[in-house]
Amino acid sequence: MIHTLHFEFGEIRVFENFVVVVMKEGITVKPEYNDDLEDISKKYYKGKKFGYITYRKNSYAVNPLVYLKTSEIENLAAFAVVSANGLKASNLEIEKRFLKKPLKHFTNMDEAKNWVNELVNS
Repeated sequence: MIHTLHFEFGEIRVFENFVVVVMKEGITVKPEYNDDLEDISKKYYKGKKFGYITYRKNSYAVNPLVYLKTSEIENLAAFAVVSANGLKASNLEIEKRFLKKPLKHFTNMDEAKNWVNELVNS
């Protein structure tokens, strides 16, 4: 791990090829939170691809417009969702409609990291 960054919405752990994001309980993820992700992409991943892993251990809401803004991050190569409790298929389908990047759901972090690393390194 390179750094752990703290924001009003949660925590972002920066690794060599990806970030792992844990949102705070009860928040609503807003499009403007992407400004921080864009800054991270430029600071830590300038000139290279990276992946985004969201570890959904807390309950929170997401404004789907977030994914349109996330899709604009050019060097973002993959978006993984890790949820041990399972994820409603309907939620994932909605997310896929808005996010124009490869998106996959996992029940364990190691599988998500492996998938993201494959896409980042391809």
